Amino acid sequence: MAQKLTLGHSPDPDDAFMFYGLAKDLIPTHGYQFEHILQDIQTLNQRATRGELDITAISIHAYAYVSDKYALLPSGASMGDGYGPMLVAKKPLSREDLRKTKIAVPGTMTSAFLALQLWLELPADKIQFVVVPFDEIFKAVHAGKAEAGLIIHEGQLTWKKEGLVMCHDLGAWWKSENDGLPLPLGGNVIHKRFPEEARSVISRILTASIQFSLDNRPEAVAHALQYARDMGRELADQFVGMYVNHWTLDYGEKGRAAIERFLGQAYERGLIPTRQELEFVK
Repeated sequence: MAQKLTLGHSPDPDDAFMFYGLAKDLIPTHGYQFEHILQDIQTLNQRATRGELDITAISIHAYAYVSDKYALLPSGASMGDGYGPMLVAKKPLSREDLRKTKIAVPGTMTSAFLALQLWLELPADKIQFVVVPFDEIFKAVHAGKAEAGLIIHEGQLTWKKEGLVMCHDLGAWWKSENDGLPLPLGGNVIHKRFPEEARSVISRILTASIQFSLDNRPEAVAHALQYARDMGRELADQFVGMYVNHWTLDYGEKGRAAIERFLGQAYERGLIPTRQELEFVK
């Protein structure tokens, strides 16, 4: 009888693309059965703090709070390589303006919010913000609930259609200030209750799913389209390409260095409670 594992990920085109092979039973699963649990990243981050899921996508920011329970999987990364979360508004706003502006953010445990703190050089309690579901941030800005919005996911490609202006791209800023390193946004983790041998087998299955999708891109993109809000096939394919690529198959030395730099800076500036020792599944 197959061992059932809970697998949490976001209802977004990039995650749907990544797990196409698993969702459609197109790859060997070596005696495991995966129950896909689709929830927004802030909810997954919160569930990870309670250790509820066997495997889950989380924000790299959130890893700082769950590293006692979960190990990082070597595949599944979302890296902003010169692009990433964006600050948008109805009019151009400078960094100084944004330090005094109410900003709609998609969750306090997201990597976007940690990057915002690093960029503004302010801790969370010094930033004026309101937490809004990521797919309602445009609406919050238009309604005047916030003057600016911190955009993640497909909003990075659709903000122009909303009649907004981009104030800053945090992924571009990070790369320019950090020796060309990508901005580490999300990753997959597995609960440490599984023995190391099982973690390795499960890790290889997830990597195989990502490789299968990259090798069968048209079919995987077609599957991902059902989660593409306000995006046609071409835009969805572009978005998938931004966040499912060589970084996703394996962080590599540069990707791991990016996480160490990101969480290291956060610790040095008092934004997370402990310095992280990264633990990757082998």
